[in-house]
Amino acid sequence: MQPRYATRKGNLNMFMGFGAIFTLLGLGGLAYMLGWRPQSTQQVTPLAGSGSETALDILQKRYARGEITKTEYEEIRDHLQP
Repeated sequence: MQPRYATRKGNLNMFMGFGAIFTLLGLGGLAYMLGWRPQSTQQVTPLAGSGSETALDILQKRYARGEITKTEYEEIRDHLQP
């Protein structure tokens, strides 16, 4: 009588799960190397200088959103104006 691990059916069942895992990992690695990447769900904001907005426009929007106080707004505005 042969031990169980030496039977052909036993080896097949044992390595079938590992083969599926390694195949999926290999396909995933290949897709990653070829440039497929999961897309981020976060919105990317454009760079500050890329639009036609001036620094004063941005300052006014920040003040309107409540990001800065009136004192901060006035100090920065005075610094930006010639």
